[in-house]
This record gives sequence, C-alpha cells and structure tokens, in this order.
Amino acid sequence: MQLIGKYMERKYFTLSAFLIIVIISVSGWGYLVHRTVAQLAIYELPKLMQAFFYTHKDSLVYGAPRPDVRRNQDESEGSKHYMDMEYFGDSAFSVVPRKLEDAVAKYSFDTLNKYGTLPYVVVEYMGKLTDAFRSQNADSIVFYAADLSHYIADAHVPLHTSINYDGQLTGQNGIHDLWETTVPEVEILNYKLSSRHKAKYLASPEQEIWKIIEHTFSLLPEMFAQEKEVSKNFTDSTKYRWEVRWGKNRRFYTSAFAKEYSRALKTSINDQLIASSNALADFWYTAWVNAGKPDLEKILKQSYNKRGFKAERKAFLKNQLVAKKILISTQRMTKD
Repeated sequence: MQLIGKYMERKYFTLSAFLIIVIISVSGWGYLVHRTVAQLAIYELPKLMQAFFYTHKDSLVYGAPRPDVRRNQDESEGSKHYMDMEYFGDSAFSVVPRKLEDAVAKYSFDTLNKYGTLPYVVVEYMGKLTDAFRSQNADSIVFYAADLSHYIADAHVPLHTSINYDGQLTGQNGIHDLWETTVPEVEILNYKLSSRHKAKYLASPEQEIWKIIEHTFSLLPEMFAQEKEVSKNFTDSTKYRWEVRWGKNRRFYTSAFAKEYSRALKTSINDQLIASSNALADFWYTAWVNAGKPDLEKILKQSYNKRGFKAERKAFLKNQLVAKKILISTQRMTKD
C-alpha cells in the first residue's frame, strides 16, 4: 500500500517557504557517493540476481541520485530524505511507531511531513521493488532499485536524522556538505571500497531500517565535536572557500579543512558508505525473495557479460575498483 502517496493525495501535505529552501539546498551524500553505493551493492548479490543487476549497472548507478533531482521539481519529495529524531524526544527510538499508519495516527501526517518520513519511505520503496520483481517488469525493477538505493544511502548520513541538519543551530553552517560531499570528493581515492558482505534476507525490513537510523543518529555528537576541534587550527580564510553553485555564490569548507576533518573522524564516513552498500544489497535481495525469487534472466534484453562481472567483483573484493578505473562515479565527478 502506497501510504505516503495516499496521504499526499488527500492533501495532508503543507510546506512552508522555509522548508522549500531546505529541500533545495540540502541533499543526501553527493552524486559521487550515491553512485558508488549503488555499484558496490551489485557485487554483493547472489548468483541468481547478478546477471540482471550487472547488465543494468549503468542505469542503476546513474539513476541513484534521481530522488535529489526530483525533489527540486516535486515539493512532496523533500521529507522523504530525512527524519529529525530530536523532535520526538529522548526516547524517540522507543516511542515512534515503526509503521507509517501508526505514526500518522499518533503524530499526524503534517507533523511527519515536517520532521521527515525517511524510514517509512525505505519500506514503501522496497514494497514497490517487490511488486516490480513480482510482475517481472525490467524497467520498473531498475527504477525502484535505483530509488531505493538513494533512500537507504540517505539513512546512513547523520545529518539526515537531525533538526540541526546543517549545523545552523551550533554555528557550523555548511557541515552537511562537508561530511557527505566535500570529504568523500577529497578522500574517495583513499577509501576502502570493498566488503566481504553477502546479501542476506531481512526478516523485518521495518526493524532493520530503524536500527540503521538509530546507529546513524548516534554519530552526530562526534561529527559536531570534531568540526569544532579541527576548527581551532584554521582561520576563516583557510577554513572556507567561495564557489558559485545553485546560481549563487556560496560558502563551503576548503579541501584542506576536509582532509583534517576526515582524519579526525577516522574511518567513520568510509564506514557509512560501505554500510550503505551492504544494507542496499540486503534490501534488494529481500525484495526479490519476497516476490518469489523470479527468474531475472528471462527478462534480460541484453546478453550478460559474466566474465566482466567476475573481473569487477574480484577487483571489488581486492579494493581495486578505483585503481582499475572500474568505479563509475570517479570517472565523471559531478557537482550537485
């Protein structure tokens, strides 16, 4: 049941001009990481899913940032990318219902729309992907698999779980872009982009996405604290740079600051990237199993390059995707 769409159609949705600005200016990860997450997850799938997903790799990878593009055109898209857990109190992870209809009954949809619906959206889109698998519609499978990859990746960004989404409440404006875009762009060549994880079945996708959100939220204190600590060794002129983006001259953290901030956080951002891919593989696999494990090779319209997949997966396991120029996202770095 497409609950979020149902409530939107019943006009429970309202959005202030302030929130429109937030939606346009704050996006999840960056195109670089969203695309990376989608590609890595393909290598973690079981054999019966490999041919289909690998053959559609480009569409999945380039489609991963699509929800961010869509929310600049569709005002109902914005709240799907976050959930501000502080609003729900110190016991938020105990009191907020796991199902959307129960949360709407408790808080109202207008409230959820204001403070975010991300975990509910993940479950909704996994359901849409399951339906696409069941109907064996190749285009729909690729479409919803790519969209699902975006929302799952967003669930691994700490600032997508906080009212202080850009450090605006603590004098750390711009930390959102710093953590999810600038640091990965500076450090991607040094990241460990490999994992031994194999897609596993999720008995309760609802519980799993909330578990992910809770862990992501727990990373906030350290990321805010380390920004303040690193800032002690920088002046405004070395900490910030100005760049024209989204039609305006905007302030961003410098690459030098991003490197020091990354060093202070250790492997935290890299870990969240890999965790995103691992979770994505699990959700894709669970949707396929729930659909009855349909034969995906029957709906392939192109031949499967099995040798190519094996070579890429081997490079993935050895952390050689970047060195071998296989990682699509680093071939065309996109400012978003």
